[in-house]
Amino acid sequence: MSFNPHNTNLPIVEVIGEVKQHLQKENTLIVHAPPGAGKSTVIPLVLLDEKWLNGQKIIMLEPRRLAARSIANRLAELLGEQVGKRVGYRIRFDSCVSKTTQLEVVTEGILTRMLQNDNALEGVGMVIFDEFHERSLFADVALALSHEAQQILRPDLRIMIMSATLNMPQLTQLLKAPSVVSEGRQYPVDIHYEGDNDLKLLPELTSRVVSKAVAKNEGDILVFLPGEAEIKNTEAILRSKHKGIAIHPLYGQLPPQKQFAAIMPSREGRRKIILATTIAETSLTIEGVKVVVDCGFSRTLKFNPNTGLSRLETVEITNDSADQRAGRAGRLGPGVCYRMWSKATHHRLNKHRTPEIEEADLASLALEMAKWGVDDIIKLTWLTPPPKGHVLQANELLEQLEAIENGKITEHGKAIHQLPCHPRLAHMLLLAQNNDLTALACDIAAILEERDPLNRDAGIDINLRIEALRRYRTGSLKNKRLKHIAKISAQYQKMLSVVEDNSPTDPFETGLLLAYAYPERIAHATPGNNAQFKLANGNIAAAGHEDDLAHEEWLSIASVNARDGVGRIFLASPLNPRDLAPMVKSVESINWDTKRGGFSAFSELRIGSIILQQKPLQDYNIDQKIKAISDAIKKEGAWLLNFNQEVEQWQNRINSLRIWDKNHEWPDVSTNLLLSTNNDWLSPYLADIKKPEDLKKIDLKKVLQHHLNYNLQQLLDKLAPERLQVPSGSNIKLKYGQAGEAPILEVRLQEVFGLLETPTVNNGNVKVLLHLLSPGFKPVQVTNDLKSFWNNTYFEVKKELKARYPKHHWPDNPLEAEPLRGVKNKRN
Repeated sequence: MSFNPHNTNLPIVEVIGEVKQHLQKENTLIVHAPPGAGKSTVIPLVLLDEKWLNGQKIIMLEPRRLAARSIANRLAELLGEQVGKRVGYRIRFDSCVSKTTQLEVVTEGILTRMLQNDNALEGVGMVIFDEFHERSLFADVALALSHEAQQILRPDLRIMIMSATLNMPQLTQLLKAPSVVSEGRQYPVDIHYEGDNDLKLLPELTSRVVSKAVAKNEGDILVFLPGEAEIKNTEAILRSKHKGIAIHPLYGQLPPQKQFAAIMPSREGRRKIILATTIAETSLTIEGVKVVVDCGFSRTLKFNPNTGLSRLETVEITNDSADQRAGRAGRLGPGVCYRMWSKATHHRLNKHRTPEIEEADLASLALEMAKWGVDDIIKLTWLTPPPKGHVLQANELLEQLEAIENGKITEHGKAIHQLPCHPRLAHMLLLAQNNDLTALACDIAAILEERDPLNRDAGIDINLRIEALRRYRTGSLKNKRLKHIAKISAQYQKMLSVVEDNSPTDPFETGLLLAYAYPERIAHATPGNNAQFKLANGNIAAAGHEDDLAHEEWLSIASVNARDGVGRIFLASPLNPRDLAPMVKSVESINWDTKRGGFSAFSELRIGSIILQQKPLQDYNIDQKIKAISDAIKKEGAWLLNFNQEVEQWQNRINSLRIWDKNHEWPDVSTNLLLSTNNDWLSPYLADIKKPEDLKKIDLKKVLQHHLNYNLQQLLDKLAPERLQVPSGSNIKLKYGQAGEAPILEVRLQEVFGLLETPTVNNGNVKVLLHLLSPGFKPVQVTNDLKSFWNNTYFEVKKELKARYPKHHWPDNPLEAEPLRGVKNKRN
């Protein structure tokens, strides 16, 4: 059956000619079309017969598994075929393709893996990035690699990026590609703002709004919620209120058959309420939806490079996400969207979502780049370059896992790359083969990749989950989540040629395997055994006081949150300290710890930050000591040193000259820069430092002055002197500002008798600001025009001062009067 796009009556048909025309001449194209325009279904099919494709395949990337299956089925249906013939799909642990497949819908890292296996993508004529606005990490990686393959090996390879909302000019400029825009056919959506919401009451508040929508509108209702917990709680409330309506949850961890039930029309013809996460924003076509209820929140995984941990955070959605969600109500006809926030809140929402590459754990990306042969990740074509801190942390982890060495991928790293999981888990699976623990490792990997199959009150022992999985496989336990975990474990067992093991587990073996995957989360009980543990990465985490593992001496922690202060352990296993021997390192610990009194030097046996044995170190390199103190100053800041007023004025003098004097190169002496570069100017003075008090004794002004070259030292005193001499003979300090303001000279009025012109600095180019004072040092006048003061203001000031200070001399002609430091008797 041939495909006729005009039979679909979809808006995208209007730009098909323009798309074809560009692709005949160009190898890259960007297509912008709103949700519902038909870009995902029409465009791939109409391109299958293009001459430039020359019998090669089209690969289309979808960021979500459910969308990949759904779209592949829809495309096959439009061709009048079963999925797996001309149209097929590949997702993690599942595929439906054949020798006749011309169009493959793939997801996540599948395209990246195809590129790694064949850099030139032989047999592929086109790569389509669908829903690129979702900015998934793997989509960004795949685009970077596809673009490089196109530039170097395959100039004939077509790349098309399709998006509902995206920063089009930025992408067009980056790829130097033309763009085609389809206006779509979005029906009007009536927006209702329900007022600001409370996360703690989200299920109750959402249920109220949904009930309101049920009563006032017709059609199915799509409800957006942050995650599974909120969906289940809302579902429970709605089921008790709306008996005749079919209520379907829709989230990523749901079994495929339940996901399809949520997006397909009700078999009984009942009205539906779909409770969904962001999975339903754009990729899926959900028939019958005329009403959207949007809670205004989503859940995102954010990576912290300082802790090496990722944490799920509930955040406000962005403006473009809000528009996409509302648009789901206007695909079939006029619709309604209830937004659970106020108009004022809507105006302050961020415009665009944060790309995943900015917030994700980049270990997999770094391994992909090492396998690709890239020395500097930043050199590739990125719409959003990965953060340097995240890349550094990822490379450090890969070195720890022996996946890379000196920036190059190792043979072990190549083996890790072959496994479709996080490098940590792949490392564990491979090392498990050395200890005949592969079957156990497969079970652990499957459990860690999926949601916890047991209730929260089951405790933190991961061995309870392994036992439950093995009981499920022997038929003595029923659990829907365990069914999915068992399937994933079986996939790993097949890859690693091992049969499942349902025998009782040894918790210490589990602990060893977790230590392979998470070496920085090996944990030792803190003194007092108060259910708190110190991790090898230096963090502190706690188990519940009544947990079975709370009183263990050693733990391997698989899951822990990155909370400030004391984290919370979610999954762990006991660890036999004998198994730690290969991980123990002898190190010289030369540190500065202000809280513990300052400098210390020890010879230590340790696992990361966990100290097993410590002895004083007498013989150490003085440079190591200086570095330790210097690093502490960088970390702890200015309070360690004596940044007094004299130092501040010295800084202000130079910073002023940086503004005033363009004839010389004055250094930046801001406090932050001085601290970060303290090793350059302070190191000669740190050798004898032992205590924090010793640091305070360092004469910073003298040290910094000597750090200037001789010429600048002389110029500083000439152009921005510390003091100025006034007619009375007094040398008075100037006060310099931080931003080149006129320096202030506070001087008693009587001491400048006879001085006609305002004093200056910077070779006469900057007038000082005179703060003229009374004999009691109270402000009388502020001026930078002394001549004008004598001529116009002095006589008024004189009357007031004469009344207040009658013993002092207040001459009628101050320009001829003798300047005074103290009191002079009045003349008769």
